[in-house]
Amino acid sequence: MPASKTARERARAELTREIKDEARRQLAEVGAHGLSLRAVARELGMVSSALYRYFPSRDHLLTELIIDAYNEVGEAAERADAPSAPPRDRWLRIWTGTRDWAKRNPHEYALIYGSPVPGYRAPQDTITPAGRVPRALLRVMEAADLAPASPGPPLSGELAEQARRIQAALDTSLSEADLLRLVTAWTHLFGAISFELFGQYARTADPADAYFAYSAGQFADLVGLP
Repeated sequence: MPASKTARERARAELTREIKDEARRQLAEVGAHGLSLRAVARELGMVSSALYRYFPSRDHLLTELIIDAYNEVGEAAERADAPSAPPRDRWLRIWTGTRDWAKRNPHEYALIYGSPVPGYRAPQDTITPAGRVPRALLRVMEAADLAPASPGPPLSGELAEQARRIQAALDTSLSEADLLRLVTAWTHLFGAISFELFGQYARTADPADAYFAYSAGQFADLVGLP
């Protein structure tokens, strides 16, 4: 009985993988807004009712693809890190590893960082995977002797409260000002990648290798890395 159950589990896992692989192929052709469970079932030679036993709706399938993509880019960032290296080198490695994954997987990148899918609302399940890249950058900052933030106006009440929520969510001792520096850098990392992948650097910073390396260094300065 246990062997039979294990075989069924293996068969289910394999078919789930095939469904998601076909869905990713369709992402490249029609985008997330055009993803259809019926089309996926048809390409796999399944009846729709059979596929619904694996994914009850298109949104369930989208959520699985989104979680997979967040985990994959997070793993790429974490693999690129070298904890024994100097903080600035670790930072640059994470930026580069994240960009390299995005360039290898432009459709998965567009799914998580492109235009929102009409009618789709991401559930709580996506939050932890989505935080893997900023957490990798956070670990670099936590391990470094950061230079003080540039002096400026005091944080507004709303911004200070937002920083405290981030502090609690990430369970970090970094100051509110340092966390806001991290958020600024994290935002620019994905903004720079999006500009590159979506063709916004045409006739300016294209190819973007030199500008991306420059940006990574500038934001290492911004967050106070030695």
